[in-house]
Amino acid sequence: MSLKSQKIRLAVVGDLLLTTPYAAKTPGRGMEALSAEIRELFSSCDLVFANLECTLPAEKLIATEPRVLTTEKQLESLAAAHINLVTLANNHAFDTFDEGFYKTTQKLEKLAIHAFGAGSNLQQAATPALFTNNGISIAFLAAVDRSSGMNSFATENSSGVPYLNSEIICTKIRELKLENDHVIFAPHWGEERFRFPSSQQIEQAHAFIDAGASLVLGHHPHVIQGTEHYNEGFIAYSLGNFLTNNVYWENGDALTWNRFERTSEIILIELEGSQVTHIQQIPTYDNGKEIVIEKSGWGDKCLKKADRYLKNGITPASYQREAFRVRTILPFKNQLCWEKLRRIRGGHLKKAVKLILQKK
Repeated sequence: MSLKSQKIRLAVVGDLLLTTPYAAKTPGRGMEALSAEIRELFSSCDLVFANLECTLPAEKLIATEPRVLTTEKQLESLAAAHINLVTLANNHAFDTFDEGFYKTTQKLEKLAIHAFGAGSNLQQAATPALFTNNGISIAFLAAVDRSSGMNSFATENSSGVPYLNSEIICTKIRELKLENDHVIFAPHWGEERFRFPSSQQIEQAHAFIDAGASLVLGHHPHVIQGTEHYNEGFIAYSLGNFLTNNVYWENGDALTWNRFERTSEIILIELEGSQVTHIQQIPTYDNGKEIVIEKSGWGDKCLKKADRYLKNGITPASYQREAFRVRTILPFKNQLCWEKLRRIRGGHLKKAVKLILQKK
């Protein structure tokens, strides 16, 4: 491992939903949406890392919706925004099967954007991204938990993403740590829209740090979750949505995002030798047109509240309450908009009330 005391400056962000509507004649919004302030910040970093949660279209589509499809122009916006490292270990990397996946990775390669976390077989999918900058070596590793809904897990002879097996990941971290100053693990895990991780995730994250990971950087819930310093490492359970485009169905319906779901963060990290010497969390907000650093106090409030959930402890009862909030209360609230309310009839209300009572 390197003994030099030089530094690497790393910026980490969450999900990039570079989506576009079906049959759209123009590409959807890309990273041109970054404010000048964020663009300048990214340009000052050696590495800018994100979860690329989309794929280019192809002839065949997976049966389940929504599918998260993008365009070449939107992918080109990544390079212009100084994003040079992405994980593809997520549940939408194969929404258009192998053809779309290969088109996406080939485009990223042309843009000199390093991609990891998925491949044509398990060996390729599990291969870490390796960097040596300023005399400091880093290995990036990624995997996907089965709870994400992913159905394309790589095997020795088939494409997909690596399955998140804690024992295998810990073994891999130990091996990589023998030859690298830092190992950074990016799990795609947890429940969508849950404001905190499960107790099992916390145990897993601690095990990854104990195995030698410097950082654990989670994705998938599409909302920010808490962070913690554990032993010599740092854990961000979910970085949330960074670029928050709508997600579309073929029939024209769209999944939209509320204020909290549009609130995210940039984590600035400085690595010196084998030490993590600086971590700064910068709240961000995507207003639908521009991604800006959030300065009203709302973003800081969201980050602090997320950390409080962890400090207060995650119990089976609190996790069950969160499940009820996400799976019952939120869907009901989402119906409370005029376009949907005006179509509601008495029978619909009776069914909704019956559903809520059954889930209590």
